[in-house]
Amino acid sequence: MTRSSSPPPKKVKTEHKKKNLIINAFLMGSAGNQTINNWRNPNDRTTELFSNPNYWTDLAKLLEKGKFNTVFLADVLGPYDVYKGPSNLEPVARVGSQFPTLDPSYFIPLMAAVTKKLAFGITISTISEQPYHLARRLGTLDLISNGRVGWNIVTSYLNSAARNLLNGENLPPNDVRYARAEEYVDVVYKLFLSSWQEGAVKLDSEKVVFTDPNGLRHINHEGDHFKVPGPAFTQQSAQKLPVIIQAGVSAKGKELAARNAEIVFLSALTPQDLDKQVKAVKKIASEKYHRDVTKIKFISLITVILGDTHELAEEKYRYYKSYADEEGARAMFSGWTGVDLNKFEDDETLTNVDQIATASAVKKWQSAYPRVDRWTKKTIADEIKVGGSGALIIGTPEEVADNIQEWIDISDIDGFNFAYAVLPETYEDIVEYLLPELRRRGLAAEDYQQGSQESGYLTFREQLFGKSTLDKTHPAEPLTWRSGESREQHEKRYPDALKRLRGDL
Repeated sequence: MTRSSSPPPKKVKTEHKKKNLIINAFLMGSAGNQTINNWRNPNDRTTELFSNPNYWTDLAKLLEKGKFNTVFLADVLGPYDVYKGPSNLEPVARVGSQFPTLDPSYFIPLMAAVTKKLAFGITISTISEQPYHLARRLGTLDLISNGRVGWNIVTSYLNSAARNLLNGENLPPNDVRYARAEEYVDVVYKLFLSSWQEGAVKLDSEKVVFTDPNGLRHINHEGDHFKVPGPAFTQQSAQKLPVIIQAGVSAKGKELAARNAEIVFLSALTPQDLDKQVKAVKKIASEKYHRDVTKIKFISLITVILGDTHELAEEKYRYYKSYADEEGARAMFSGWTGVDLNKFEDDETLTNVDQIATASAVKKWQSAYPRVDRWTKKTIADEIKVGGSGALIIGTPEEVADNIQEWIDISDIDGFNFAYAVLPETYEDIVEYLLPELRRRGLAAEDYQQGSQESGYLTFREQLFGKSTLDKTHPAEPLTWRSGESREQHEKRYPDALKRLRGDL
């Protein structure tokens, strides 16, 4: 990985790990995502996302043409209002740093209508709505996309969101938030897997049976946070349960991922740090929840800038950064960490400050880029102007592929969420230049695999694991109400299924 002005050194290594990488596009319902002020670039189309449906359909066609696996839709529920706060919207409003942000669930039908293989991961917070309503919304998206949707579980981290969703209150403590999230996920599992029997929808016009009522049951969930009788209000899709994704590196986030996630979304600035994160989640998943860790895929955030030569790639990087904004970058970083950067002097070294969130965040940059002598407000803002919180790789397709191979060799990562610097230019470059180089090295698939549906659609889970159903070692799998199993038989084994879900079996 490099943000420097010289090409990365050539490394001599006779053997490399091989991967059929998961290739995702990292998008958001805002003009700015991981690059500040990208919308000012004359080659960028992101301002069209607010009013032009063709923006989304054109992008979906490009990504499926390039054999991308997934569109990963990030989301936040409130603005970054910490910098020069409290509740100061001016810096992010002026430069469009993830503000305004549209609800990403409405983009999926547009993109799904013009594709058959491209999958969609959507970020939805457990504080945004009741689990019954979320199950209906996710179920609808999964049905109309023919089983191509995944849910990225987040618990939210912005008090600006909480104050608008939780009656003016800030976010609950971390332990409370994650305990509520675990129960929230359990309710969703029960609704999707255990309230509808496999094959309950009959569509039998002669017997006048749309849905067999004997294939429905109330889940009657009563917990510390939710009371949900059920059943789910949508029938099962081709994959029954949307793919479960989790993004988070805190101790509680790792626990949530280890129990639930089929995809874990991580962000690291070095492959060594990424390796530690991957191993930590795998250890919990294997030892505590007895999961087959080969059925958990790990992907990392990355931005690439490509050029015919290294010098041209660096020139493109400087050109992109020329549109950026210092105050917008500081506001973004303050929002991520929850600490107002304006409290520090311009020349103050941020790795030495008392605020743990700021110091620990900056130290990650320090270990990744030792060439920077002192990390101040100016240097940290300068680094995140292009590429944001993730790794940034600049170079020729061969150089970028070399770096990607190094990340695979060190961290055993399964794929990448490619953020953009300019849309659609970033993805056009990846499709035309980078992916062919990765395929030449055996690191990316030549084509999508064949799906099981006669219509030609490929479910999200089929892309990942070759089948649409949950892995047998997933804690929620025993909740499945199987075809041929009576309601009485299912309810008899239901208590043991709940114990397995909680990790008690």
